[in-house]
Amino acid sequence: MSEPQDNPTDNPTPPQSFADLGVDQRIVDALAAVGIVHPFPVQALTLPVALSGHDIIGQAKTGTGKTLGFGIPLLQAVTGPSEPGFDALEAPGAPQALVVTPTRELAIQVATDLETAAKNRDVRIMQVYGGRAYEPQIAQLTNGVEVVVGTPGRIIDLLNQHHLTLAHARTVVLDEADEMLDQGFLPDVEKILAATPAGRHTMLFSATMPGPVVAMARRHMTQATHIRAQDPDDQGATVTAIEQLVYRVHALNKTEIVARILQARERGRVIIFARTKRTAAKLSDELASRGFAAAAIHGDLGQGAREQALRAFRKGKVDVLVATDVAARGIDVDDVTHVINYQCPEDEKTYLHRTGRTGRAGNKGHAVTFVDWDDLPRWSLIDRALEIGQPEPPETYHTSEHLYKDLDIPQDAGGVLPRSARTAAGLEAETWEDLGETGGRNRSGQKGGRPRGSAPVGGRAKSRDRARGGAASQGNDAARDRSARTSAGGDSAPKRQRNRRRTRGGKPMGRASRT
Repeated sequence: MSEPQDNPTDNPTPPQSFADLGVDQRIVDALAAVGIVHPFPVQALTLPVALSGHDIIGQAKTGTGKTLGFGIPLLQAVTGPSEPGFDALEAPGAPQALVVTPTRELAIQVATDLETAAKNRDVRIMQVYGGRAYEPQIAQLTNGVEVVVGTPGRIIDLLNQHHLTLAHARTVVLDEADEMLDQGFLPDVEKILAATPAGRHTMLFSATMPGPVVAMARRHMTQATHIRAQDPDDQGATVTAIEQLVYRVHALNKTEIVARILQARERGRVIIFARTKRTAAKLSDELASRGFAAAAIHGDLGQGAREQALRAFRKGKVDVLVATDVAARGIDVDDVTHVINYQCPEDEKTYLHRTGRTGRAGNKGHAVTFVDWDDLPRWSLIDRALEIGQPEPPETYHTSEHLYKDLDIPQDAGGVLPRSARTAAGLEAETWEDLGETGGRNRSGQKGGRPRGSAPVGGRAKSRDRARGGAASQGNDAARDRSARTSAGGDSAPKRQRNRRRTRGGKPMGRASRT
């Protein structure tokens, strides 16, 4: 395979509209309907190359619009059931395009963006990831789909079970390839690529380009064009639209500071990142008790509970989302005004992907990072790598004047949200969907099942006993019924006592021998 070629024009002047780039008018109209008219730099650079069928290695900061950069060419390359040429395909109904993502949340976000762009097209887009039952996914594949968006593990499972075929997937996208490397997914990605046609159109997108990712691109891509998309006024590692605020904070005072930040003037949705699942759950409960519309998302939650929290966050029923790094990629909400690193990130890559949840789609944002005394050496490395310029964060408490000034917090803000400001409906207002989950824990600590206090879709509530295992609970119910009939003098016959015979050497023993 040839070496990737650098695009000689990294920062051209963006065209006036998507139509100027040769985008299908149906897609242009669908994007315009949601207010997307002018392409971002990564899209302006990617679309002319991708629409002509050339392989692409796209490198851009998180939150700069990579999804439409590969999504539009992908959609224009597929044919829906009611569109001309569908019956002439080699295998009508087999997947024509595949997008591989490292996380479930990112798969949901990518599929949602593709559905938005394809609103005026007859294109079936399917999400494939773990935590959901296999049967609905198998049924959907049987009925036929044009685009599959999923995570490596579930894609390989369906391939091995012969429910998914990629022999006709002429377009393949690897999104956030560096995260796949970090999570150890590259061997799985190699298997997936091996199941696709050799002459496919391949697009790889990543915020960073470590050596193993570049090596994989060389093996599986043909004359790939390496596109680095960057705004001329945004030359640093971080996005200039995001204000970086760093404070040295005592662990016992963090919740009080968060409560004040959440009362900042003109703040919208907020994402708070914690390092551990326990911290995320505890902080979410604490904020909810203080009157904030907060929800948590972490690995111990079942997929239904995680999607319930994300839906509530996107719809505004919850405006504070406390998450572990499972959500650092995949939450694409334009009006996230603040990201709070409740605990110092592990490294600069984690910092970039966390803070990239704000300042998206050209909006302004604030990234607030709490640094414990023990985390100062780690923060020093992050600060040096990203050139943030704050190696010695100021010591900060919930009474510090600079905190209120930096974030435009009212001086009378306290640790509890006033009742007059509690306008969000809360997590309980969002329905919980039974996904037939195969693992994970809900908010009450039980595996799978419905989170405590949430409403099931369509009234399909399961009893707690059945959720824990139907056969055992049914046996317990039967035993209770027999006991009740006996105590009430019912017609339940006494159980016949079994006669037991003792033997020795295979011969029956008499009563006299039992001494």
